[in-house]
Amino acid sequence: MKKLIVAVAALAFAALSDAAQAQNYPVRPITLVIPFAPGGSTSIVGRGVAEKMGELLGEKVVVDNRPGAGGTVGTKAVAKSDPDGYTLLLGYTGTLAIGPSLYKNAGYDPRKDFAPIGMIGNAPNSLVVHPSFQAKSVAELIAYAKANPGKVNFGSAGAGTASHITGEYFARAAGITLVHIPYKGTGPALTDLLGGHIPMAFAPIPASHTNVAAGKLRALAVTSSTRSGLLPDVPTIAEAGLPGFDASLYYGLVAPAGTPRPVIDKLNKALHAALASEEVKRQLGNDGTDITPGTPEDYADFIDKDEKKWAQLVKASGVEQE
Repeated sequence: MKKLIVAVAALAFAALSDAAQAQNYPVRPITLVIPFAPGGSTSIVGRGVAEKMGELLGEKVVVDNRPGAGGTVGTKAVAKSDPDGYTLLLGYTGTLAIGPSLYKNAGYDPRKDFAPIGMIGNAPNSLVVHPSFQAKSVAELIAYAKANPGKVNFGSAGAGTASHITGEYFARAAGITLVHIPYKGTGPALTDLLGGHIPMAFAPIPASHTNVAAGKLRALAVTSSTRSGLLPDVPTIAEAGLPGFDASLYYGLVAPAGTPRPVIDKLNKALHAALASEEVKRQLGNDGTDITPGTPEDYADFIDKDEKKWAQLVKASGVEQE
């Protein structure tokens, strides 16, 4: 009985301690790790949210870009950090959903090693083709590929990237064979596409929409379940003939597992307020990100479902990295 009383007292003390910590939190700058190099969509999203959250929390949220191994280096570092609310991670489909299946030793479990804070939003890829390519719709592309199996190439940002796996997902859903041409980034892939060296590619909308608007590329579809605000006249792949197709890239915030729930709740509240601000909505909208805030539980459920979906796609693609 005495042991039980001591255990209950310890739990009560821990709860009070967590509440007190959250009440004073934060008392120093917070680090937001973005597990990719500066300049990409992850940095645009992360920096926009970090700056506004810093204003709301009264302490700076400092961005720390830690690239390497498809984002798994920075992600693993956060998983091993102290769960005190002062080291956060910009969660991303590529790291929380694709990385654990793609890399044999990613070094973290997306479900067990993180405490989800909340979703930020999604940014789909676009299916774009060179203007000389004869297919002017997804249906025509599928028909052409079926008539010419193994003769249609598509470019991606590299083997195992989201754009590569999306292409494999599309081919599998459509029942066609496409030949993957990997590049060292989205830029080189689009350069070859613009030059007519490849007929099609899956590319982030922020990187492709200016060329689409200029008539240098033709967008056949976007890979999300809803249309993009940057390409409102372009149908989704699901609308264009493959119901249920959804290959959006999702962003969110997570902390190391064990971070006190009151701290998570305070961060979630700040994240919601940041995403509701006009400056963040404008900044993320210009990057093609559709804002989709929610609770920590919403994001936890999404991470679980998203990892299961992409794990199947990675396995089907036959791509695995050391």
